This record gives sequence, structure tokens and C-alpha cells, in this order.
Amino acid sequence: MSNPPNYEIPTEMRDFAEKSVDQARKAFDSFIGAARRTADTVQGSAELARTNAQDASSRGFEYAEQNVTAAFDFAKRLVRAKDVQEAMQLQAEFVRTQFAAMQSQAKEFSGLAQSAMQQGAERAKSAMQQGADEARKAMEQGRDAANQTARDAQDAVDRSTH
Repeated sequence: MSNPPNYEIPTEMRDFAEKSVDQARKAFDSFIGAARRTADTVQGSAELARTNAQDASSRGFEYAEQNVTAAFDFAKRLVRAKDVQEAMQLQAEFVRTQFAAMQSQAKEFSGLAQSAMQQGAERAKSAMQQGADEARKAMEQGRDAANQTARDAQDAVDRSTH
């Protein structure tokens, strides 16, 4: 049996291969870093949304407590009314004050919701833009590394054949 010929891989080719692996690793690390930063930004957006929802919920309980307290105060005053005319006056006053309170509460809730939506949209837009920019940069680095690797490979092939 004959032994297959022992061809030695030229140093240039080994250097080229090592450089290619290093460049690919750098491009991958850059891409993963961009993806992690984007994920962190998204997580921050989720935390902001949670905080805004918690604030709105807390405010809702405050309003409910105020409205129920006002209703109990009205009921207490109503049972002390001396005649139907006083009861009707108390009723009209209660309806007027509660209507004003609910308008104010609705306006504040609307402001809270609008602010939360605006903050969320701004943060999401920023995160998307940052992620796109970093992904594009990582892809450009990968493309440049691949082009350089191709040039180095061609040089190595040219040197080994001459």
C-alpha cells in the first residue's frame, strides 16, 4: 500500500485562516453586543410601561376612594335633611360636585395615558433606531472582514502558486 502524499499547508494559508476566524468572531461579537443592548432597551421600555400602569392603577384606587367617600358623606347629609326641598338641594349639589370631580379625574387619566403612550413610543423608536444602526454597523464590519479575507485568500493563493 502506498502512503498518500504529505502536503504541507503553507504558512500564509494558516495565517489567513486564523485571521478569518478572528474577523468572523469580531463581527459576531459586535452583532451580539448590539442585540443585547437592544434587548436591554426593550426591557427598560417594559419596565417603564409597568411603572406607568402601576401609577394609573394607584390613581384609580385613589379616585374610587374619593368617590365612595363623597357618596357616604352625601348619604349622611341626606338622611339628616329636614324636608324634601333640602334633600333635593343636597342631591343637586352632590351631582354637580361629582360630575366636576369625574371630569377632572377623566382628564388626569387621559393625561397619564397620553404621557405613558408618548414615553413608550419614544423609547421604542429610539431602541429600534439604535438596534438598526448597530446591526447595520455589525453587518458592514462583517462584510468588510469577509472582503478582506477574500483578498487575503487570493493573495495567499497567488503567493503559493508562484
